[in-house]
Amino acid sequence: MIGRYTRPAMGHIWEPENKFAIWKEIELLACEAQAELGQCGITKEEAAWIRAHADFRVERIDEIEAVTNHDVIAFLTCMKEYIDADVPEGEEKPSRWVHYGMTSSDLGDTALSYQITQALDIILEDVKQLGETCKRRAFEFQDALCVGRTHGIHAEPMTFGMKFGSWAWALKRAQTRLQQAREVAATGAISGAVGTYSSIDPFIEQYVCEKMGLTPDPLSNQVLARDRHAQVMAALAVTASTLESIALQVRLMQESDVIEAEEPFKKGQKGSSAMPHKRNPITAERVCGLARVVKANAQVGFDDVALWFERDISHSGAERVALADSFIALDYMFGKMQWMLDGLQTYPDKMVLNLNRTRGLIFSSKVLLALVDTGITREDAYVIVQRNAMAVWHDIQNAVDGPTYRERLEADPEANLTPEKLDEIFDPWAFLGHKDVVFKKLETLEF
Repeated sequence: MIGRYTRPAMGHIWEPENKFAIWKEIELLACEAQAELGQCGITKEEAAWIRAHADFRVERIDEIEAVTNHDVIAFLTCMKEYIDADVPEGEEKPSRWVHYGMTSSDLGDTALSYQITQALDIILEDVKQLGETCKRRAFEFQDALCVGRTHGIHAEPMTFGMKFGSWAWALKRAQTRLQQAREVAATGAISGAVGTYSSIDPFIEQYVCEKMGLTPDPLSNQVLARDRHAQVMAALAVTASTLESIALQVRLMQESDVIEAEEPFKKGQKGSSAMPHKRNPITAERVCGLARVVKANAQVGFDDVALWFERDISHSGAERVALADSFIALDYMFGKMQWMLDGLQTYPDKMVLNLNRTRGLIFSSKVLLALVDTGITREDAYVIVQRNAMAVWHDIQNAVDGPTYRERLEADPEANLTPEKLDEIFDPWAFLGHKDVVFKKLETLEF
């Protein structure tokens, strides 16, 4: 992922320095486990020496890999140089015990699992922060009237706080999916060439995984099965879709014809090189765009599941790009969404103005039920309600300053409703008698 969309903490996880540091720790733990087990020749003193002297330089690893064309061997060779540098001439080299009985995937896959848990911990904190922001702002706007829209068309009254509340619940579901994905991903394997422990005791795997906060895979073949990684990438993609959905709503609310809310516009910010009046929803659009990357990368995760026999490396290059990019992009998206929703500019007066733009048409469902209550059939009531509604629509579409919906009903002899009943019907709060149920549920939401 390009630096423009990389936040430091997440970016660090996917840098070579962090990856090789994890590789180093796995190799040191394996040496210490071998020494504790006592089945091969390594002593605890040699294991201690290895831990004290092991090191690496990314630049040196790159130099060696340019010759070996094998990243694990390049890493091991580099670390060997440090381990054996101060060993007196003629003495046995402790580095011979590093990677003893292991294969490259034991190291790479276990380390990748650890990197994924590091990255998921950041994403989970992102979810928590944004979810709590949405919950807080939901209560801030629980009594702010606005019109609900279906198909982009005015439907019935609601409150603006319900939008934030629905986003909070969506983020809670994202949190659950990500936690499940973390549990599946937090798996290690140090089981040898094809997973048979042919040259290494299962104790080594158990020891290393426990120290790394991982669970040994029950049967890993040579690699960890990539359905684990696919589940992670699917969870990231669904989460990205949730952020995209929220950002899309912000974009729609910021339209000039709506303008009920808009993302923050900083002092000194410019909206257009040609049109100085513009305040574009560029952050929300950026979130929607990056969501496409994360969703597309999920397909890479699915394709990586099918490998030849016990392993091939068709997954390797693809997941090095797709996993890192998905985590980095999603973390960046969360940062922008937190900034956007915490500072979302809202215009309650415009919400009320929009609520009334259709001259009372949004109360048609209440009119329908009230007419049914008078004793006529639903079908007959629907004809009366729709006939008057379409006349109002015609006036609105043609910019005619005609009667309101209520005025047309009052003039229609078939719409036999008293003024008192019409007052009751045309009260937007009549739709929201049970809204407290929604917000009482929201009170129980915890991240």
